[in-house]
Amino acid sequence: MARFVRWYGSSPLHLLVLIASFAITGYALVRLFAVRPLGVAIWFVGAAILHDLILVPLYSLADLSAHAVLRHRAIRMPQPPWINYLRVPTFLSGVLLLVWFPLIFALSTPYPGATGLSMDVYLGRWLAITAVLFAVSALAFALRLRRVRRAARAAEERPAPGHDGAP
Repeated sequence: MARFVRWYGSSPLHLLVLIASFAITGYALVRLFAVRPLGVAIWFVGAAILHDLILVPLYSLADLSAHAVLRHRAIRMPQPPWINYLRVPTFLSGVLLLVWFPLIFALSTPYPGATGLSMDVYLGRWLAITAVLFAVSALAFALRLRRVRRAARAAEERPAPGHDGAP
C-alpha cells in the first residue's frame, strides 16, 4: 500500500473515484454528442473561453484583493491560513449563482408558464444559502483559530527540554 501511495501520490480510493468520474463524464459526453454534436462543441468552446479569458482573471483579482485588504499585521500568536475560509463559501455561492442565475435574476420567461411555479423565491434563497455558507465558514475558522492558539499557549507554558527549572 505504501508503495502504491508513493508511486501514485494518494490512496487507491482516490484513483477509483477519479476513474469513475472520468467514466461517467465520458458516458455523458458520448450521449450528448450523439444527439447535438454542434451544440456540445459550441458549449465546450464557449465555456473554455468564458472560463479562461473572463472568469480566471476575475477571481484571481478578487483573491489578490482579499489578500491585500485582509492582510494581518504580525502578532505574537500563530494564525491558521484564513484565505480558504473565504474562498470556499465564495466558490460555492458562485457556482450556485452560475447554475441558477436565470431563475435568481428572473430572466427565465418560459419557466413560470411551463411549471406554474413562481420565480420570486430564488433570489432570497440564494442569498440565504450564501449567508449560511459564510456563517459556517466563519464558525469553522473561529474554531480552528481557537485550537491553534490553545496549542500555541500550551507549547509556551511547557518547560524547554533539558531545563530542570533551577535558576
